[in-house]
Amino acid sequence: MNDQDLLRYSRQIMLEAIDIPGQERLRAGHALVVGAGGLGSPVALYLAAAGVGRLTLADADAVELSNLQRQIAHGQADLGRNKAESARDAALALNPGCRIEALTTHLDGEALDAAVASADVVLDCTDRFSSRYAINAACREACVPLVSGAAIRFSGQLAVFDPRDPACPCYACLYPPDGRGDEALSCAESGVVAPLVGLIGSFQALEAIKLLSGAGTPHAGLSTFDGLTGEWRRFRVPRDPACPTCGG
Repeated sequence: MNDQDLLRYSRQIMLEAIDIPGQERLRAGHALVVGAGGLGSPVALYLAAAGVGRLTLADADAVELSNLQRQIAHGQADLGRNKAESARDAALALNPGCRIEALTTHLDGEALDAAVASADVVLDCTDRFSSRYAINAACREACVPLVSGAAIRFSGQLAVFDPRDPACPCYACLYPPDGRGDEALSCAESGVVAPLVGLIGSFQALEAIKLLSGAGTPHAGLSTFDGLTGEWRRFRVPRDPACPTCGG
């Protein structure tokens, strides 16, 4: 790192758990962020600001007026633009030294597998069960840690699934596929309070920074947040031997 880098990241470098070696690991790291909306916005901005050297942002949707209530990577001038490109520009405005690629088509199949395999950590910022199951399966196959977040109405969830740990469950252990409709997690159908996605997305970014830098201990189990009471709850999640994704 040069003098400008040392100054930019000085408040993180002074942390014993990160220091210069951890900051160097962040700079060498690659995070794949799937979804550049409510959760993906704070994730992209904080990872870029924290000095993660390479980001890949994937989202096929365009910015709409209803997004601006909570998706802080986008502004009025971005209406109609692709979300991944808009979030890339916002993150680069914070840290032009970060390498950021915007993927403007829906990631699935071989493209998803390749994107996951190239990353050091994957952050699921989507709002569809079908996408979550596909991302989870790709992470298990490539043995890449997955940081999963969800937010709806006043309720948020956070979980980290690390396939490098043989005892760690996967997303399908927590939510076995049962044919439920994608609309069950739709903000368009159910609504969401604005700061909630920022809260959960910030926790996702924190877990990714820990995984990339080696700081602290990764989150274990499932944490849920009730925005109406301000209460967090944590649940232990065992690995399911009959899980269709990681069982056996």
